[in-house]
Amino acid sequence: MMGVCAWLAALLPAMLLASCAPSPTPSPHYLLGAPYQAGGVWWYPQPNLQLDERGLAQVYDDDHPGLTADGEAFDQGAMAAANQTMPLPAIALVTNLENGRQVKLRINDRGPPTPRRMLAVTRRAATLLAFPSGGVARVRIQVLEADTQAAQAALPGAPDLPIAAAPRDAVEASSLAPPPGMRGSAGVAQPGTAVDAAAAAGPAVALRLPETLTQVAPDPGRLWIELGSFPAYEFANMQRAAVAQLGATIVSERHGRSETFQVTIGPIDDIAQADRLLDATVAAGVSDAQIVVR
Repeated sequence: MMGVCAWLAALLPAMLLASCAPSPTPSPHYLLGAPYQAGGVWWYPQPNLQLDERGLAQVYDDDHPGLTADGEAFDQGAMAAANQTMPLPAIALVTNLENGRQVKLRINDRGPPTPRRMLAVTRRAATLLAFPSGGVARVRIQVLEADTQAAQAALPGAPDLPIAAAPRDAVEASSLAPPPGMRGSAGVAQPGTAVDAAAAAGPAVALRLPETLTQVAPDPGRLWIELGSFPAYEFANMQRAAVAQLGATIVSERHGRSETFQVTIGPIDDIAQADRLLDATVAAGVSDAQIVVR
């Protein structure tokens, strides 16, 4: 019994010190960063403000450090997310393609550290988007250029970019019942209302975005693995041959007078199968392969 008491006596001061340890001080700043390795592959950050992609998103783990990659305070309750290559911060519309729920998120972190997923979202964002119980959803990411430039311009180290005018298009939105825990109905579009895109995508310089929720038409698509796009068939065929046993095929696409050759695997029935095929593809040496939805 004395041994237990002595162990507790030694442990309690350490626990108290840990609970009193100061939180890291936020220092928000613009970040692009050099190429880096994570999840067994290399990532190459790009200052792309026109990104529009479809893939898989997961929910953040709870063991995240106190700060995001660009120096902001990490908060599972914020409307925030992580991506491997976007400039930070970036403001994007993220749509759950399976149910049509759409929110605006601040991309302020690097991750997830796996080529299986292109986005990690906070638990609050996952709740608003109604992620399935498995925590992985098919999503679309659309970077909002004017919002992103405004968010970056508000931080040290920002690139010298002109602020683009927000588009004046109108989009149709329908009402959506507030999900659990949402504060009132702010940000929820009313039935039959034409929402001005400039209001939905206007400059956002606050570090913490408000909660907004829009309902659009679901578009779940099918899962594919993209291995690369090549200007000549022989290069595409070399890539296909490296993973021919996984069912890779070549699809030609015309863009005006030019033609490209896309190496793909699919369509794939479910996320677990897509993960297995992607792992096998990366193991075969195609390190830039990715899961997409189309």
